[in-house]
Amino acid sequence: MLIQRARLLDGRLCDVRVEHRIVELGTGLTPGPHEDVLDAAHRTLLPGLHDHHVHLHSAAAALTSVRVGPRDAAGRDDLARVLAAAPVGEDGWIRAVAYHDAVAGPLDRETLDAVSPPVPVRVQHRSGVLWTLNTVGLERVGLPDHPDGRLRSADSGWSGALARREVGLAEISRRLAAYGVTGVTDATPDLGIADVVAFAEAHRHGELLQRVHSLAPGKRILHDDDLDLADLTAWIGRRHDDDGHVAVHCVTAAQLVVTIAALRAAGSVPGDRIEHAAVVPDDCLADLAELGVVVATQPNFVCERGDQYLADVPEGEQDDLWRVSSLIAADVPVVLSTDMPFGDADPWAAMRAAVHRTTASGAVLGASEAVSPLDALTMFLGEAERPTVPRLVTPGHPGDLVLVEGTADDLLADLRADRVVATVIDGHVVHHV
Repeated sequence: MLIQRARLLDGRLCDVRVEHRIVELGTGLTPGPHEDVLDAAHRTLLPGLHDHHVHLHSAAAALTSVRVGPRDAAGRDDLARVLAAAPVGEDGWIRAVAYHDAVAGPLDRETLDAVSPPVPVRVQHRSGVLWTLNTVGLERVGLPDHPDGRLRSADSGWSGALARREVGLAEISRRLAAYGVTGVTDATPDLGIADVVAFAEAHRHGELLQRVHSLAPGKRILHDDDLDLADLTAWIGRRHDDDGHVAVHCVTAAQLVVTIAALRAAGSVPGDRIEHAAVVPDDCLADLAELGVVVATQPNFVCERGDQYLADVPEGEQDDLWRVSSLIAADVPVVLSTDMPFGDADPWAAMRAAVHRTTASGAVLGASEAVSPLDALTMFLGEAERPTVPRLVTPGHPGDLVLVEGTADDLLADLRADRVVATVIDGHVVHHV
């Protein structure tokens, strides 16, 4: 295809010829006999956005799940009302997501039995790492005698009994295309070869528009109650021996400290990552820089959960939350992501959160961690396997592009998704308004 009269981020006006990759930039380029033409009309053309940490299957399932977070239910009676009104899925389950203890306190099978209908119910904590099942649900997955019904998401021993909901992948993909997202990194830890092949086939057949890169089997979720330095060190060593990378889920200071120690003991290699880094104490900054690991973080949670943080996290620890600027200043490689569906899928909202650090109520959390609009945008432009290397609109780079309304200055002034006019993946328009 030929994109005519496009304005690049540096202000140049040019035509861009695209096949699977960008093949030519110039002015006054004429279309070939079978070449589609897109008139950019002086709008701004960027590399397509890459979301560096998402969960596609969970996002598809979330389309038919009921939300039970603090904004959706207040107290046990309200939680019971929401679950009573929730539809039962084709698999016979009520699937609820986004739970936080602020709704009705810590959730276990007994509490859930008291507020749920007499059908299988599973409720996911908003962190994504824990599910609580009622007694009927525990019986369905073969665990009738489980003491509290609290099961880890990454434990395939029970989750393997559940049917995956694939029907939402096309809808999720269309939504991402409307945001200008041309690629994603799936951070689900238990994906197998069959899942990766299924993503590739869905992309080939046009159901899944975005290119998909998977962190599995190199992704590992940590839990504070069973941190094992020796085991983590050995796992990292095995991954490296197999020429693989590691991506370690760290959402607490304890998890980060143990991961740093394990990486020091096993040695880090280019491509190793820390996922989330939700809490980074000052004395971890130099360690992360020395190890050279990439941090894939989600400042959108400052907006989405910031008011709860202000209520729950001691004031002296609030500056450690969802750092960005201090990581960059310490020479730690950083990329941004949304953690969809546990975070809002809109990458532009994540960019705004990185720039303004404002909560839903308008309070500011970690003002010193703010970055410039251009930096926030650039951290969504990296390649899948080299996430800190921003792609460019230049020959040889992938034919994955997004056309946005206005000039670069206009875009950087508000970083809004509704500026997206067209999204191009592999040289084909997949979204246009």
